[in-house]
Amino acid sequence: MRLPAFLLAASALLFASSCKKDNDESSAPNQPAPAGPRLVMKFRFDSTQVRLNNLGQPATLPPDHAAQSPRFNRMSAHYIEFAPSMLTALGTGTVVYHAPETSIGGSTAIDFAQGVQVGDGETFFSMPLAQMTPGTYEWLRVSLAYQNYDIRFRYTDAVLGTFNLWGTVASFIGYNTYITSFPVRNQSVTVNGNRLQGFWAFEVINAPIPLAPVTGQAPPGATTVPNPLFATSEIPPGSCVVTGQFAAPLTITGNETSDVVITVSLSTNNSFEWLDNGDGIYEPGPPANDVVVDMGVRGLVPTVE
Repeated sequence: MRLPAFLLAASALLFASSCKKDNDESSAPNQPAPAGPRLVMKFRFDSTQVRLNNLGQPATLPPDHAAQSPRFNRMSAHYIEFAPSMLTALGTGTVVYHAPETSIGGSTAIDFAQGVQVGDGETFFSMPLAQMTPGTYEWLRVSLAYQNYDIRFRYTDAVLGTFNLWGTVASFIGYNTYITSFPVRNQSVTVNGNRLQGFWAFEVINAPIPLAPVTGQAPPGATTVPNPLFATSEIPPGSCVVTGQFAAPLTITGNETSDVVITVSLSTNNSFEWLDNGDGIYEPGPPANDVVVDMGVRGLVPTVE
């Protein structure tokens, strides 16, 4: 099985960073979904949730760094796994979803056209509970494939002056993605090919002059991927699997009579981080030339509603 790579990387117009489909594969096209209770999974983007490091421990900003909590618009998942214990190796738990892939672009890649991005509070996965292996699960692993969010930044032009603006970042964070075209915000980008992890596009919101989206490819880097199980269940370097623990173990008996709804809360707490000149404002161009050093989710908390 190809495991997804977690590089939450995106850039703005003048910077370079360093790091649902309501899915029911059991149903044939044009056929009704099986009756009965379902497993339903929803995203929540929480800027107040605890900010974690790679080891799943609370993390503060280093000296000379600043950060902001992006305004998330959409997210998509590539892989979902329920793990019975802290000793469960990646891939050996109950895998309920693995995104559609294609080789149209050459090498195997996530098929972006078959994925669905969802917003805060929306369902990104659903399946009949009867199809899930009964058992007790303490941990949830979710690999993220695509994210779309807004950031604040300041741009200074010698002629036009200084502007405090917003921009939208579209970031492909799976190990490899086949893309035909995609919207950033109001404008679209055409690719018709594979793009490795870290491919991004950026569109300025209400730009002072007409601007087309800018695209780029961020190199693999040290983007934070919280894994509280680093000591007992390692995540391979370059993967994008974020791990979180249920407050109380989730037990699936196979005899459920109602839906099991899980909210996957992702910490966006100061997840967009840069080397700062001391003013706490992200300025990708002159005179500050702030450099992004990290971005992406800062933790995962699954809650059974």
